Amino acid sequence: MPQKTKQTPMMEQYLGIKAQYPDAFLFYRLGDFFEMFNEDAIKGSQILELTLTSRNRNADDPIPMCGIPYHAAQGYIDTLIEQGYKVAICEQVEDPKTTKGMVKREVVQLI
Repeated sequence: MPQKTKQTPMMEQYLGIKAQYPDAFLFYRLGDFFEMFNEDAIKGSQILELTLTSRNRNADDPIPMCGIPYHAAQGYIDTLIEQGYKVAICEQVEDPKTTKGMVKREVVQLI
């Protein structure tokens, strides 16, 4: 059986938050972008006409991903809501400049 790639702390955080909102697209804030991963990225890239890329591209099990600039998110959110989907907005709730290690993130809005 192939060895699963160990998740990075960031992906562990993402998966933990996503598990709380399984029926919503999770817009996960990374710097100036909201990123989507796995099934959200695959489905989101099709609905929103985004380029589907991947994390760990050279791994045995690369992680599908796509992203949008945070300042342009409202139009993408509107498109998903108009089509009957839910969107969970996950923001950084700590200042990355003053935080050691992983920045805490949490869902601040469910649309």
